[in-house]
Parts: sequence; C-alpha cells; structure tokens
Amino acid sequence: MSSLQHVNPRVRGIRVSPLNGLQSLAAHITQEITLGAQKPFKEVIDVSSSDPHKAGMKPITFVRQVLAGCLHPQLLEEKTLPLDVRQRAQRLLEVCAGGSVGSYSAASGIHHVKQSIAEFIMRRDGGVPSYAKDIFISAGSQRALMVVVKLLASGEGETRTGVLTPMPCPHTLPMLLDEAGVTLVPYQLMEDRGWAVDLDELHRALKTAKGRCEPRAIYISNPGNPTGHVQDWKSIEEVIQFAAAERLLLLVDEVYQDSVYGEEKEFISYKRVLFEMGKEYSEAVELVSFHSLSSTCMGECGFRAGYMELVNMDPEVIHFLDILLDTDISTPVTGQLALDLMVNPPKPGDPSYDTYTQEILLTRTILSKNAQRAQEFLNDLPGMSCQPAMGGIYLYPHLHLSSEITEKAKILEVEADVLYRQMLLEEEGVLLGEGCQHGETTGNHYLRLCILVPPDTLEEVLDGLGSFHLRGHTSSA
Repeated sequence: MSSLQHVNPRVRGIRVSPLNGLQSLAAHITQEITLGAQKPFKEVIDVSSSDPHKAGMKPITFVRQVLAGCLHPQLLEEKTLPLDVRQRAQRLLEVCAGGSVGSYSAASGIHHVKQSIAEFIMRRDGGVPSYAKDIFISAGSQRALMVVVKLLASGEGETRTGVLTPMPCPHTLPMLLDEAGVTLVPYQLMEDRGWAVDLDELHRALKTAKGRCEPRAIYISNPGNPTGHVQDWKSIEEVIQFAAAERLLLLVDEVYQDSVYGEEKEFISYKRVLFEMGKEYSEAVELVSFHSLSSTCMGECGFRAGYMELVNMDPEVIHFLDILLDTDISTPVTGQLALDLMVNPPKPGDPSYDTYTQEILLTRTILSKNAQRAQEFLNDLPGMSCQPAMGGIYLYPHLHLSSEITEKAKILEVEADVLYRQMLLEEEGVLLGEGCQHGETTGNHYLRLCILVPPDTLEEVLDGLGSFHLRGHTSSA
C-alpha cells in the first residue's frame, strides 16, 4: 500500500508533536524488521534529534574511565587505568557524600563541580569573574530553563508573561513555554542572511505583543538550534542593548559552544560581551546562560546533566530558585561528575591528554565535514535549499512540496511536511525532525537533520533522502 494511502492516525489532526507519532511509527517498523518483515531498508536511521551515541558516535574514553572508577572504586586499586584517571576518580569520590555516587547531592549541585564550572567560565571569557554560588546544576539544560521560566510566569490575558522566542527555535521550546504558562512571542530569524538575528525584527515582535501579553524575557540560541548560525560580537552587543532598553531578562542557550566549525567563526559568550560593555550594562542586564553535557561534543545524553549561570539576578529571585530546586530530586551524581570532566578535561602532560584531544578533534572534524557534505547535497536537490551551518549539530533545509503531497495532506488532515517525513520513513527508513515555524504559512516547510553521526550513517541518510525526494515529492519552486 502506498504511503499516500495509509497515514499513521497518530500524526493526523492538530499539530501538537508529530515527531512523537513518527517515533512511535519508527519503533513499530523496527519491531517488524526484528520479527522478520521484509522492508526496502535494513534498519530505521533516526536523525530527528540529537542523540550521538544512539547514532553510533563513540564516547570519550577519559570520561568513561573516570566514571567507571567512581562507580567501581576497586578499579582504582589496580594500574590498568591511567594515573590521571585514577587520581581524578578518587578526587571526585571525595566530594560525594559518603564517598559514593549513590548518595544525594545538594539541590543546586555538588559545590566542587560548581566551582569547576565557574573556573571554566572564567578561562573561557578571559578572566571575567564567575562564582560557584551563581551556578545551578540541573538534570539537563531544559530542566534549568523550565525552572527559570516558571519563576517568570504570572498574570492572565494581557498581563500574562511573554517570552520573545526565535523562529526557528529548538523543537521542544514551544511546548516548554506552554507548560510553564507563558506566551510565546515569535521573532523571525533572517534566513536569507544565514539565520541572522535582526534588531528591527525584535522591535517588531515586541510591538505586536502589546495588548496580548507582557514580555519579560528574550530567548536566544547561540550557536543556533536548529539553524546553525553563530552570532558575532556586534550582533550580541545589539541584542544586549535591546534587552537593556526594554528591561528584558536574557535567556541564552549556549549548549553548542564547543561545536563551532564555520570558517572564521568563533563562539563568543553573551557574558563576555556584556562585561566589556561598561557598568551601564554589566551591572544592570540580567542574564541566565545554559550549557549541557548532552549537547557538547561528548554527547552524553543519558547522564542528564546541565547547568545555568545567573548574572545580575536579584537575591530574592535566587532564593526562590533555590526553593524550587529543593522541591526537585537532585541531578544524578554521575551526570554532575561528568560535567566536571567536561569543563576540566586532561591537561598537557597528563597521561590521558593525547587520547582525549584526538577523540575530541575527531568528533569536531566529523561534524564539520558532515555539515559541508550534507549542505551541498541538500542544495543540489530540486525544491530544497539549505543555509550553511556555522556551528551546532543540525542542518535546517527549506522544503518546497509538490501539489500532489500538499493536496493529499489536506484530505488526510495532516501537515504536509509531516506526511513527507512519514512517507520518507516508511519508504526509506529515514526519520527526520520537524521544522519549528510558529504560524507558518502553506508551502513554507522545513526539515531538521542531525549531522553529529558517523560519516557512513550520514551517507545512508542522504542516499535514502535523495532517492525519495527525486521520486517527485517536491516542487522545483
């Protein structure tokens, strides 16, 4: 039966989270293959979201060795592990309650790890002060963001808290804001300028929010998720000036800061720029920045650990933040220890330094080459255009769909790009992510493709996507 004639009921109707429906379908197809069903492909390849290890990327040896020693301290009595691994594991066990990773930690995180993070931030930002007391560790950066947004949430109707949000944005963000009880105020990134943040567009978005909600914060993703753009100093400065003039809290997602590979591009933190703008800004603008263990080159999603740093935050707000965190179960201790290893890796001269450096370099090289390869491939397909990614782990191609598929989607009461992705999954075994366009118009569709995968896996994805796409599912517009 053709995919056009059979649409998974779970993806019909209102567009709540079609990816969940397609993931269920992908799991069902995988089960069918396991039971011996014949498909035109050997397995489902999921590149819809960031899970590098699931996709086949290898973990960093140093991280796994240290955590192995923490989980099974008897290993530290032997000499099979490098000396610096054993010393680090022993030090981390000493900062765990009872000397065990099985104990609880303080709600905001282990102090030793928070101090390591503060020192990392100071090194990164050229000596700009950072303090452990302003660091809050959470079970992933999304959890930290939720806590902050819930603190902001208040009012109803015209007085309801609003958050200026980029379009496109991380695919989980609209649901997070809705769950927190705030209004999403969209501002459009400029696709024709490499998904740039545009100051006039920020003012336009703020103006349209008047009478609909009370904007109190602006969310920024840098490097961009899923767009791959990387802001320069001038762009960051403009956003900070805008936030200061409009008295908006800056919520800055910087989880891909170690994944910048665009030519002549570098990651510059919002905090660094803020503190070089003079006291008018550095002592007044409120900033919360987020980082995550799962979104780095390490890709350790399963350990569930991230952190946020609060800058210029009112002490009473910090007090309530502590209360909120106290009502939650503390971040997994193994994840906190992995965070320590992320921000304080082996140093030159350490036994593990060479292997660690080579493994991180390999991951970054794969990411950079995959980005270039996939972007060129996508732009060669009719009805597809894709801005080059400068950082992060996604490509975000613009898709022009054929009238056949758009008309069929109307009949089936499903979004046209969802139907496209379902057909691609059923016919080629490739699962792509949905675009995130708030209030998108007909014919304006996007796909999300994770490129932090082994090169061979990427080639399989591109082969399947290309074969499917060229069978006439798109317009040449």
